Amino acid sequence: MAEPVTLAGPDPAGVRDGGPDARVADRAGRLAAYRALLGAQARSQAAYRTSFVVDLVGNVGATVFDVVTVLVLFGVTRELGGFTLRETLVIVGLSSFAFATADLLVGNIERLPRYVRTGLFDAVLVRPLAALPQLLLMDLPVRKLSRSVFGLAVLVVAVTSAGIAWTPARLVLVVVAPLAGIVFFGAFFVATATVSFYWVDSGELANSVTYGGRDFTSYPVTVYGGWFRTIFAYGLGFAFVSYHPALALLGRADPLGLPGWVGWAAPGVALVAAALAALAWRVGIRHYRSTGS
Repeated sequence: MAEPVTLAGPDPAGVRDGGPDARVADRAGRLAAYRALLGAQARSQAAYRTSFVVDLVGNVGATVFDVVTVLVLFGVTRELGGFTLRETLVIVGLSSFAFATADLLVGNIERLPRYVRTGLFDAVLVRPLAALPQLLLMDLPVRKLSRSVFGLAVLVVAVTSAGIAWTPARLVLVVVAPLAGIVFFGAFFVATATVSFYWVDSGELANSVTYGGRDFTSYPVTVYGGWFRTIFAYGLGFAFVSYHPALALLGRADPLGLPGWVGWAAPGVALVAAALAALAWRVGIRHYRSTGS
């Protein structure tokens, strides 16, 4: 009796049945697809160079305005909530860099209500890639890179001129705290966008939290009071973006009486925010019903 015909060679690594090589190849393929999306966006936005440069310069304005506002306030007062200009600029630098970078990397998610309304989100779901990375890369606002660079410049100038007594721990914190702020703001971008799975016209509500949080973190929380400070600073966690890390860097006791270790809690708070945002996204995806388009 004739031997059965073998249509493929040996499969020692289990490529065809989901072995380790198959998983590696799958991850490599997904990364290549994401890189292709990112490259296409960068090339399309830089195709018209003059317009791209104008957009880069123009987008600095929002971050510059945050800094100018603080400088104007200190033109009429010597302290703001018990903080000097140099101390306040550390807070502004942490906030500006974190928000601008999160807006660059994740801010595109705020387009989700329009994608849901028009049915474009259906097309995203049928592609063999995760929905969230696709949304972030579909129209990545490369022009906002200038905001992030300017925010970093403000942070560097602020921490080098604030008279900080540098220690190894503070050197680590000045790197980790801005990264934690990026994760924190990114989590809020994602979490607030998921509301559109339940309420399509939720854009203004989302902006009131994300952009309101940016404004809140640009000043010492001591300038706020009552329920407003309680909700934004500690209920939503915005005090851990810039205020408490700045206190730890400056070596200042918290005027509100919280212990000094709170200033080092920013990474933990950011991870909790990211976990909650991921949970909200997964629940929202399950709740979503196709528009039928």
